[in-house]
Amino acid sequence: MTGTQPPPAFRLAYVPGVTPTKWVRIWHERLPDVPLGLLPVPAAEAADLLRARGADAGFLRLPVDRTDLSAIPLYTETTVVVVPKDHLVAAVEEVAAADLADETVLHPLDDTLGWERPPGRPALERPATTADAVELVAAGVGLLVVPQSLARLHHRKDLTYRPLAGVPQSQVALSWPEDATTDRVEDFIGIVRGRTVNSTRGRAGGTQAADKDAAQSQPKPKGRPAPGKSAKGARGGSATPRGARRGKPRGRS
Repeated sequence: MTGTQPPPAFRLAYVPGVTPTKWVRIWHERLPDVPLGLLPVPAAEAADLLRARGADAGFLRLPVDRTDLSAIPLYTETTVVVVPKDHLVAAVEEVAAADLADETVLHPLDDTLGWERPPGRPALERPATTADAVELVAAGVGLLVVPQSLARLHHRKDLTYRPLAGVPQSQVALSWPEDATTDRVEDFIGIVRGRTVNSTRGRAGGTQAADKDAAQSQPKPKGRPAPGKSAKGARGGSATPRGARRGKPRGRS
């Protein structure tokens, strides 16, 4: 007994803080027969997972070595400082990096902002993870600077956060192995970029087809006056040649 094999699942990796829900929903609407598997991955391991073909595409944080990976930057996150609710920082709307000069600022090993040293004074030890650092903030050990999505991910009722100005920001991108740009990858790129379901961009020959469709959809230019006729004549006005006399002809003597 033979049967049609189901299409292979599209494997989508994503780092902490990224919420792919909207794009996953559109995928299921457009490609209901193609399963989509979600693979949460630590930010530091995302690029290696793609290179090892552990996922077809993934949402990761820039910068990333693009020697063998393609990447489409999507958005830049606001950087925030996480503090206890009773901290002085909680009383203001925005904080400057200089305002943290006398504070102990935790720098977890899985930091995603890519700086050598956060503002403030360093803690005696670096927490292993952002989750561990959040626990230390709650214990009053120090403050934590992270992208806003991570502050939301690790939300606690006894903590809050405020935007932090003058510091690096994290940029999220869609990435995939450069030599594995399959039709399914192109489908997902189209979804992320907001293309319509009928768009052919990204597929082989898609650009030419799209250009042809665009040309055909352009309004046709209005006809020009025939040679020898003026524009005024073409609109129904007088087409009397220049220099010709108007009025009734004079009688001959």
